[in-house]
Amino acid sequence: MNWTRRKFIHSTACAGCLLAADQKTQSRSSLRSEDNDKPEFTEARYYKKLSQRKIQCELCPRQCVIDDLERGFCGVRENHGGTYYSLVYGKACAVHVDPIEKKPLFHFMPGERALSIATVGCNLICKFCQNWEISQANIDQVKSIDLPPPQVAELALKNHCAVIAYTYTEPVVFA
Repeated sequence: MNWTRRKFIHSTACAGCLLAADQKTQSRSSLRSEDNDKPEFTEARYYKKLSQRKIQCELCPRQCVIDDLERGFCGVRENHGGTYYSLVYGKACAVHVDPIEKKPLFHFMPGERALSIATVGCNLICKFCQNWEISQANIDQVKSIDLPPPQVAELALKNHCAVIAYTYTEPVVFA
């Protein structure tokens, strides 16, 4: 088969949607008792445990060193007893179907639709951020909906979206 750049990008984007749909939701570790109505959180990835229940986040170049019961610069991950948890895993605060031309990826898959999703938080402080209401907000300040990865993929397929765009805030916080 003779692959063009467009065919390759289209195939990998579709494969990513299918993998996300087939992937089981990560098991969530509860930080609070079951009788409490507080949400459950998922253990974060990309961090290193340090002494005295501190951790070092390895997700972005900031490499935050975080004490117990503190959050990193992005505000979406929290240290509990030396284990780092994502506070926004599967918690979308913005969900939209956009034309691909609205994304910085307008030059491929023209005419396709993108499922655009966002969570609260960002590891940057851009002075002219057009989405500062969610990127610079605390997770308690913005409403979110429960939208785990398999449901994101289902929503994309249901809305005939060839692409899922992690957008409106810095995409690294989605990890």
